[in-house]
Amino acid sequence: MLPYGRPCLDESDAAAAAAAVRSEWLSAGPTVRRFETALADFVGGGVGCVSVSSGTAALHAAYAAAGLRPGDEVLTTPMTFVATAATAALHGARVVFADVEDDTGNLDPVAVRAAVTTRTRVVTAVDYAGHPAEYEQLRKVAADAGALLVDDAAHSIGSTYRGAPVGTLADLTTFSFFPTKNLTTGEGGAVVGTDQELVDRVRRFASHGMVRDPARLRYPDEGGWHQEVHSLGLNYRLSDVLCGLGLNQLTRLPRFTADRGRLAARYHELLADVPGLRLPARRPWTDPAWHLYPVRVLDGRRREVYERMRAAGIGVQVNYLPVYRHPVFEDLGYRRGQCPTAETFYAEQLSLPIYPQLAEADQDRVVATLRTILR
Repeated sequence: MLPYGRPCLDESDAAAAAAAVRSEWLSAGPTVRRFETALADFVGGGVGCVSVSSGTAALHAAYAAAGLRPGDEVLTTPMTFVATAATAALHGARVVFADVEDDTGNLDPVAVRAAVTTRTRVVTAVDYAGHPAEYEQLRKVAADAGALLVDDAAHSIGSTYRGAPVGTLADLTTFSFFPTKNLTTGEGGAVVGTDQELVDRVRRFASHGMVRDPARLRYPDEGGWHQEVHSLGLNYRLSDVLCGLGLNQLTRLPRFTADRGRLAARYHELLADVPGLRLPARRPWTDPAWHLYPVRVLDGRRREVYERMRAAGIGVQVNYLPVYRHPVFEDLGYRRGQCPTAETFYAEQLSLPIYPQLAEADQDRVVATLRTILR
């Protein structure tokens, strides 16, 4: 089966991970610090970066840094993986879903503004498929609401918006380094921020809420061994071994991004005249990282195309079921149809294979099979 995504690994990645093992620092060591510094530099991520054990952990820690409490509201998109909303709900917040833009599938700033209340604490955008959301408008909406702006950039490391890199567009930006993402550490993630106090809160939450800085200790005279927990947290640390892999992947990320861009442009050209197919949008002020290549299959044929493509050995995928349609959210009172544009987007969406090592011959096979089905 030709997959819709796969990690791009080579011997240099194995050597980088092995070097971390040989250093004898398996966790909380120098490779973690080097990775965090390099990642912050790469994404232009303001005052700091905290590596964590997954993209889900990154979101959970970001919401903790925002100080979410029961009764607070988080405004976000339904067109995302469930973790974007679930991690807010785990803090006791009420998730409010705003509809998406028809062309990009990203959070619609107009819908967000209409959904803001006095309880809105966080607005979380998702850069769907690697295409940045409209941060110029979203930042204004969040500021007017007195809310924190979070960018769930699980798809978009390496993307830019109006010349600025993803990582600088929101108060906190979260990344995922799952195997199919544009950069991988096997499992892992990170949070970057533009405010030092927010970054410090993320770091504390991701390490049990532990405080070691003598200036912050409540009882600083206990002894050199002393450390304190001032607020509850979890163990979300990323190991030196995985950070070693991440450091090496980071040096290759520009090449990965260029390859994805080349493959996306080739899909655009090869599929331009296929009937019953709508190609993904790219707004001229963005440079997407193309984590996904999401086409829209029209005329109610998405399921047929999905099944016939997979029967032909082509691993297409659907991204995503609107979050509020998951049974866990239905059981909380959310109902189908509340975001009509997202519902239509979901009903038509199909992700075609795209990853740096995808051979043009395999891409030609994807296109030819799709043409045969839709003709």
